[in-house]
Amino acid sequence: MSKNRQSVEIYGQIYNIVGKASPAYVRDIARQVDESMRNIAQTNSRLDTTKLAVLSAVNMTDAYMKIKQEHEEILHLIEDEQP
Repeated sequence: MSKNRQSVEIYGQIYNIVGKASPAYVRDIARQVDESMRNIAQTNSRLDTTKLAVLSAVNMTDAYMKIKQEHEEILHLIEDEQP
């Protein structure tokens, strides 16, 4: 699979992202990061970009870990139901 290059804007900065994901997927990820940073900035107007990015990463990782835990619990339930 070839690599795609996509320019995206996140919190006013342009980033060139190279990877195997589709350009549409990369744009969607960038939009979500931008939205997260802007939401945090609305309630914490004194935070600099780095702190906004770190808090966004913490929030997204928290969401990921919760979903991962739920997924593991569902897999265990399915395994327990197997004869």
